Amino acid sequence: MKTNVHAKLSVAPMMDCTDRHCRYFHRLFSKQVLLYTEMVTSSALVKGNALHLLTFNDAEHPVAFQLGGSDPEELAEAAQIVSEAGYDEINLNVGCPSNRVKFASFGAILMKQPQVVEKSIEAIRRRIDIDITVKCRIGVDKQNPKYVLPDLLNRLADVGCTRVIIHARKALLNGLSPKENRDIPPLQYDLVYKMKEQFPNFHISLNGGVTSLNQVESLIDAGIDGVMIGRAAYNQPVNILSQADRRIFGIGADTDPIEIATKMISYINGHLESGGRLHQVTRHMLGLFWGQSGARDWRRALSENAIRDNATSEVIKVALQRFLGAKYYCAEEIAE
Repeated sequence: MKTNVHAKLSVAPMMDCTDRHCRYFHRLFSKQVLLYTEMVTSSALVKGNALHLLTFNDAEHPVAFQLGGSDPEELAEAAQIVSEAGYDEINLNVGCPSNRVKFASFGAILMKQPQVVEKSIEAIRRRIDIDITVKCRIGVDKQNPKYVLPDLLNRLADVGCTRVIIHARKALLNGLSPKENRDIPPLQYDLVYKMKEQFPNFHISLNGGVTSLNQVESLIDAGIDGVMIGRAAYNQPVNILSQADRRIFGIGADTDPIEIATKMISYINGHLESGGRLHQVTRHMLGLFWGQSGARDWRRALSENAIRDNATSEVIKVALQRFLGAKYYCAEEIAE
């Protein structure tokens, strides 16, 4: 499956967020949006034999796997494992600013080692034939993005990688936390536009600061090939994903969050039957009714009850009743 069509809108890889349960949940909103796993290190797959991290549901397609690492041959071996598991795309992380990846010499620190990125993509391409992409920053620390970013893209072009996701901020590796690096360095959309002009054969997705479908439509109208959304898609999925197929891809109809909550029940039952816990799934569903009357009742019902021992999918039904009841009473008050 070629993922560049679906990359018109994608949900960013987010640690502790975009696990398999989250991705299944998001897929119920949209058949077209490209989904990404959390970042998994090449060493975890190759040396740690953490093959459980490859588990996904066939319903998640199209789904991309994000790898972190800096050893080209190890990355290539990990990519082959991922490809054989059935993923549609391998994405190399060249943008994560956490201390863990900095000290391990991968993630955003690789912006200072573009030759390693080039060699890694080259090694991966020798092993697999699915899509290979890179997610990067515009630069790190004191680097000048006007020179650093085009140099990286030129190197990627030389080894046949022409799809990138650019987080349109620098990463400041000394002094800012990962959360601060998502917000504090200023966005530089103009530089991403220039990269698209300079590299017209590249498929360039923009990441950073996008919180609505209106912004997505504006960025695509301005010439960007795709947009990746992170926290807004996770925290407010109905606002970002329920209209995505119709508005961004021109296919299908909007999805109903109440129907999605109901569809999750059978998935949850399967998870519980296999020995899982309810909150492992429902923690991703807290924002389902974000912004609607009754949303607080929904969140409270899930938060308080899903963590209990032996909690079942009945928690979802009760939470829905509370949500719908709150909406009903709110409507009654307005009518009066």
